[in-house]
Amino acid sequence: MDLLRFAAVGSVDDGKSTLIGRLLHDTKQLFDDQIEAVETASRRRGIDGLDLSFVTDGLRAEREQGITIDVAYRYAATPTRKFVIADCPGHVQYTRNMATGASTADLALVVVDAPKGLREQTRRHVCIAALLGVRHLVVAANKMDRADWHEATYQQVVADMDHLSHRLGIASCVVVPVSALHGDNVAEASAAAPWYSGPTILDALEAAPSGAWAGAHGDHRGTLARLPVQWVLRRPGGGRSYAGMVNGGSFRPGDPVIVLPGGQTSTITGVGTVDGPLDEAPVGLSVSVELADDLDVSRGDLLAGVDGAPEVVTTLTATVCWFAPDALRAGDHYRVKHTTRVTPARIVAVDQRLDVNDLTLHHADVLDENDIGTVTIEMASPLAVDPYRQNRITGSFVLIDPHTNATVAAGMVGIPDLNAPDQPATSGSPDGVGAASSS
Repeated sequence: MDLLRFAAVGSVDDGKSTLIGRLLHDTKQLFDDQIEAVETASRRRGIDGLDLSFVTDGLRAEREQGITIDVAYRYAATPTRKFVIADCPGHVQYTRNMATGASTADLALVVVDAPKGLREQTRRHVCIAALLGVRHLVVAANKMDRADWHEATYQQVVADMDHLSHRLGIASCVVVPVSALHGDNVAEASAAAPWYSGPTILDALEAAPSGAWAGAHGDHRGTLARLPVQWVLRRPGGGRSYAGMVNGGSFRPGDPVIVLPGGQTSTITGVGTVDGPLDEAPVGLSVSVELADDLDVSRGDLLAGVDGAPEVVTTLTATVCWFAPDALRAGDHYRVKHTTRVTPARIVAVDQRLDVNDLTLHHADVLDENDIGTVTIEMASPLAVDPYRQNRITGSFVLIDPHTNATVAAGMVGIPDLNAPDQPATSGSPDGVGAASSS
């Protein structure tokens, strides 16, 4: 069975945790003791029956406040597919946690309170997911029971998501009318919306394009093989090999490689794992690589195919999601962690801020907490980088506050690629953008 990693995103109180709890409950993924624990927690909160949001909201503060704070990971399987589910917090204060959950997702399950429509935080979440490389959405138009299952409410969500998805370059977007509270169109089709003939949430998740994220990042996106060196291993009898995870493409014995940022070249003489040597090291596998030449290679260096090697830079323009309470300004100093290399850096300029409501970039001098914008960064030592759209590993980094060691921003090499707002959007089927199927 293949694996789909997806993140449940959206604004606070739109029903993400309840939807995930309902999905797990109705597909028989919960053990009896888990159901009993949820029943007990529900009674303590004065709730009759099961509050399925408690399936993922396990922290005491989450249950007391009725919100998700940390990312909760759950695992599920159907006869056709395995799932890794990240239930992400919706509150604006925990946007950094949402970005963590979406950073390794193949798909975003966007939950919208249909009677209220798309809110700013929902748009921010979808923007962040798209910037992080998520190209497929399943949208739950939730709480349709509160709108008496009026088709017009659903169609408004479809129209809003159609426009948003097109601007962000989303490859596919399926919108499903649901009631997570009652289970309508979550795992089983419901007669509550006779005007809808499309898939349930479970159907859409099972039909969505998949592939383990580790095997998808960079592969067939325009880059060749890369291996950030995580560890230098001394071999018995002399010699060294260089360990790390392969991304972008495969390594094979005999391949010529370049060591960056230094620029030395050599040839791979062997690829090994704990289970023995390999004829090929595929994307997503952690391996050790032996070289024909005795080069000065250390942690933080990067092995790459000679053809199409990443660019070595000391200054770059990047898109950042800013998480810290204090604003980001030109002249601020941080540490950049890029793959396995950490280097001091300075913010040369804050260039633009993204308005998540109309998806336009505006000139800005600062980025406030939870803003998304573009910046110019100067590093103390060179980095070998690819554009994020080509490689999610060598195109990403984080900014670290050198005084507190807190991660204050997630960064992506390059600037947002937003479609013009007056271009027509694609609609109509699970393979396109828009309503999954409605009549």
